[in-house]
Amino acid sequence: MGTSTDRTSGSGGAWTPLKHAATAYTRDISRGSAPRSRATAVLARHVPVLGGAAAAFAGAAAGRSTAQRLGGLLSGVAANGLGEALRQASLGDLVGRDRFEVVDELVTQLAGAGGDLDGQAARDAVCDVLEELFGEADAWEELENEATSRNDVERLLELFLTHYIYNRVPVVAERLGTIADPEAARRADRQMRQIIEDCVAIELPRDPLSVDWSGSDGRALVESALELAYQALEELA
Repeated sequence: MGTSTDRTSGSGGAWTPLKHAATAYTRDISRGSAPRSRATAVLARHVPVLGGAAAAFAGAAAGRSTAQRLGGLLSGVAANGLGEALRQASLGDLVGRDRFEVVDELVTQLAGAGGDLDGQAARDAVCDVLEELFGEADAWEELENEATSRNDVERLLELFLTHYIYNRVPVVAERLGTIADPEAARRADRQMRQIIEDCVAIELPRDPLSVDWSGSDGRALVESALELAYQALEELA
């Protein structure tokens, strides 16, 4: 699980209802319940802090570019296997390496160095996707097998966008960190991710491997999904 990028420095304006909602949610969790309505309020109220749905989408540059690169990689794996996909991405030197080396290099190639909050949100989300793609594999042969059997371009792209959006939600990481019961905190984390997941949908063509992820088609698919997701979250209010 990636680390949710936290932003706690804001005050007044849209920050006030968000912080109130986050405090009420974590208080209920600590008392033994995690009502979905509380989690929904937190997610709905974070969108105005980002400037509204349109501004949240406009500010998601790292997420958009990373999703396109990830789509290209996943499509390449689906078409030709992990080794050939890496070679096509000019990462052939990773063929034969172990999990640590492959994942470490892929995260940077897909999401960059994570020099700001948006970039770090994308890096953390890519880590989650690669964890899902490779499962428990460690050696190269295991990575190849897992990547082939577990790859689902649409599902993994939706997973990336879900976790990326979650990682951009302000306040949440700090508030969940105050919960004494680790399992309760994990349940709350899963609940909020599930609500976001319900708002995310990638509309791939009938032949998803035909998409040019580096071009206008890939960009349009990612932008549409991300824009509609923020609109849906804003409408939860």
